[in-house]
Amino acid sequence: MTDILTAVDKRTRLAGQNRLELLLFRLDKRQIFAINVFKVREIIPLPTLKTVPQAHPYILGIANIRGRPTSIIEVARPLGLRSAPSDQESFVIVTEFNRTVQGFRVSAVERIINISWESVLPPPKGSRSGHYMTAVTQYEDQLIEILDVERILADVQGLNTDVSENIRENDSTHQDQVYRVLVADDSSVARLQVRRTLEQLGMEVILANDGREALDKLEAIFSSGGSERPVDLVVSDIEMPRMDGYTLCSRIRADKQMADLPIILHTSLSGSFNQAMVDRVGATAFLPKFQPNEFAEAILHILHPDTPREA
Repeated sequence: MTDILTAVDKRTRLAGQNRLELLLFRLDKRQIFAINVFKVREIIPLPTLKTVPQAHPYILGIANIRGRPTSIIEVARPLGLRSAPSDQESFVIVTEFNRTVQGFRVSAVERIINISWESVLPPPKGSRSGHYMTAVTQYEDQLIEILDVERILADVQGLNTDVSENIRENDSTHQDQVYRVLVADDSSVARLQVRRTLEQLGMEVILANDGREALDKLEAIFSSGGSERPVDLVVSDIEMPRMDGYTLCSRIRADKQMADLPIILHTSLSGSFNQAMVDRVGATAFLPKFQPNEFAEAILHILHPDTPREA
């Protein structure tokens, strides 16, 4: 387990290479699942849990992890799998998403693999756990299902997409123009959050499921000779199949027609390595997911630098 954590620490420094590092784990003996190592804070044996009355069905209990009460989610439940017996050895993958810390109970943790984003594909339609998978990949002749943690957390915590009245009133002074925003994210939950927020600001939203699709749509729009209204802003996730957000940003900056397009990299990742990569690829701004007011203010400030911010 120590070797795995050391590898996590080293590999989180490799951002921006259009590659993905996955931590592999099992919930049963058959299928292998995965989570991006950037999300992982630590891996520990299942600690003592305190049950919470009327908790969400996915919540196994609350654990004290490094002095912090942390919800432990039974990953098998949303996937429709049988939970491991309570007396069976199991582990908790402690993660950080969207400024929240939670643990995911798994039966076994295996290893870390390094793959190209181009080898990561959308989950097959109709798969049993597809609703909670953001992507799949093949590794050593095995199908790896990549967990959509944001979908599970949205089920547990709910979605907050409401923009404050003050921000919407500030935006009303610019309602003479309808902006077009292209949003690229492989998580359906993240796309929904961003779309709802932008629509409250009166903006038209174009959705793409990954960086490759986003670039294809942008190139088609900007090469249309004016027959299609141009995009005013791009909001992109960093971690996406086929082409990540860093690569998408670099490709946009290298295109003369799109080089000046404002780009927000919008992700659940945090830390100095992200900011350094944001600067390197020429993104306009970087925001951790997801606080509607902060996101809305950042959008308006880029489009209208004179827009006042909430205190």
